[in-house]
Amino acid sequence: MQYRKLTPEEERVIVHKGTEMPFTGKYENFTAAGTYVCKRCGTPLYKSDDKFDAQCGWPAFDEEIKGAVKRIPDPDGQRTEIVCANCNAHLGHVFIGEGFTEKNTRHCVNSISMDFIPAEQEKKTDTAIFAGGCFWGVEFYLQKIKGVQSVVSGYIGGHKDHPTYEEVCSGTTGHYEAVEVVFDPAQTNYETVARMFFEIHDPTQWNRQGPDRGEQYRSAVFYLNEEQKKTAEKLIGLLKDKGLKVVTEVRPATTFWKAENYHQDYYENKGSLPYCHGYVKRF
Repeated sequence: MQYRKLTPEEERVIVHKGTEMPFTGKYENFTAAGTYVCKRCGTPLYKSDDKFDAQCGWPAFDEEIKGAVKRIPDPDGQRTEIVCANCNAHLGHVFIGEGFTEKNTRHCVNSISMDFIPAEQEKKTDTAIFAGGCFWGVEFYLQKIKGVQSVVSGYIGGHKDHPTYEEVCSGTTGHYEAVEVVFDPAQTNYETVARMFFEIHDPTQWNRQGPDRGEQYRSAVFYLNEEQKKTAEKLIGLLKDKGLKVVTEVRPATTFWKAENYHQDYYENKGSLPYCHGYVKRF
């Protein structure tokens, strides 16, 4: 993964878990609308709507973007550290039960750990989440669609936060191997991406895909809104009308956990082709 080059002071805080002086950070009294992203890797962390004035000397948020922030015990044995879930950059600490907002949570974050993207500069994109066997192959084909900006391999649908690949493969967490697809609605649409999903994996196979077997390989569409749900159900109906015994589930999306870095762009980095996925025209 390519990280932004850090200044010595940024490295002191982000890498070596330091703390900037209170009331000195650029975002402490900052109220513009937009998104706060990780200074090191650029992952979106917080929305401005969740920022509040805690008068503590550092930016405060009562909620993070789902799956973006990881909580780990602090070495002092008392506090809970928060880091970027993507690159483990140190952000600050989280405190519960102080009563500042209804959510009763305060993410106390170093300004130096973040960058800010104004609302007017944020890209207008849409997102889709699919599970269709090993995420390596699904990622490989979906990222070839014109208008798709990124495809991230990860885990969804289970009962454990921040699952590891080994845990998911053990079948004890309930997760699916899945991909999160971000696309430009001006160049493509959800139905186009969903049609490709149904044509690059076998939607009639349950708990497997090709030679891969296990419940993490279940076929599913995780919808983010009712329109996506209706589109997925329509496409499944079309396939069933053609005589296919489709077993693909249509489920509401839950937290999507990004998989370990070595799973991202797997076939591109390996220089080979998927062995359990391939294009078959079905519509």
